[in-house]
Amino acid sequence: MRVYFDNAATTPLSEEVLQTMLPYLREHQGNPSSIHADGRKARTAIEDARKTVANYLNASIGEIFFTSGGTESSNMVLKCAVRDLGVQRIITSKIEHHCVLHTVENLEKAGLVQVNYVNIDKKGKVDLEHLETLLQADNTKTLVSLMYANNEIGTLLDTEKVSALCQENQALFHSDTVQAVGHFPIDVQSMPINFLTGSAHKFHGPKGVGFVYINGDNIINPYINGGSQERNMRAGTENVAGIVGLAKAFELSCENMQERRKYIDELRSYFKVQLQAAIPDITFNGDHDGHYLHKVLSVSFPNSPKTELIVFNLDIAGISASGGSACSSGVEAGSHVMAALQPDDLSKTVRFSFSHYNTKEEVDYVIEKLKKVI
Repeated sequence: MRVYFDNAATTPLSEEVLQTMLPYLREHQGNPSSIHADGRKARTAIEDARKTVANYLNASIGEIFFTSGGTESSNMVLKCAVRDLGVQRIITSKIEHHCVLHTVENLEKAGLVQVNYVNIDKKGKVDLEHLETLLQADNTKTLVSLMYANNEIGTLLDTEKVSALCQENQALFHSDTVQAVGHFPIDVQSMPINFLTGSAHKFHGPKGVGFVYINGDNIINPYINGGSQERNMRAGTENVAGIVGLAKAFELSCENMQERRKYIDELRSYFKVQLQAAIPDITFNGDHDGHYLHKVLSVSFPNSPKTELIVFNLDIAGISASGGSACSSGVEAGSHVMAALQPDDLSKTVRFSFSHYNTKEEVDYVIEKLKKVI
């Protein structure tokens, strides 16, 4: 038996999404920039997909741009905001995804921005009073970049309050929503935001395709040059099949959001209870019983020779889980999130993350294997 509990890293491709993509892999081969019938068919598919994404975000179709994924989208936002919008200061946190943290660090090293890190508590929650203090500290053109849902511990950002603080202080607001879109309703009209990002493979779509929402009031220049694709915003022939798959996956996720969330949350709660019964001295990370991402449960096991290689041993037992983010080139380098939250903690952290494809039988299997490993 093989159990996949690493859905925060990537999700299985939905069969319905695959079937939607297949015609654009086998039959409709036109380049969407070509003016003939094959090209027009591909162009229509892209624009229909754009309309789908825009509708579910309550955005304008002119504010949605397709990219290769969340990393490119966040790089585009951060670098273009500095280059084109006059941003001289970025406020972020130490527990952001590396696509934000490393980009901000590089911008600072190049002398292009000043970086401030907002305080976070032990659960990974942003200190809103400190954020307000930072925003009021000076009149420098500022971009706040804080993720909606932390990919390692599942703590959620109070996006409405952050959005309000940014508006009050004339700051731009970017949120890495890669773990949230398709799992929580997001309305860019009711929650004003300048930029947000999404990636198809986090909600049962294909890998290598994502999108960025850029509020129409923020005019930036292309991040990648060489063609007029994506309404002159991103050069390069579009990944038509991927974009079609993204839109279908997003539609399915949004239409089935409440049902899937309820099921996953119940599964997560069942796993949590079974874990506590089997291994009483474990602890949970993040805002695990408060305002949390239902598909993630971060667990800390006591430090011992048996837990040192726990992720490796789980893999041998047929269980896919992770020690943190999956964006470290396959290297088990430890979690920068846990290092920021609990720098002196020697316990071994494992992130278990779920989807609606998982079952209680799989939970029971994992518990039994954990008993043997620990």
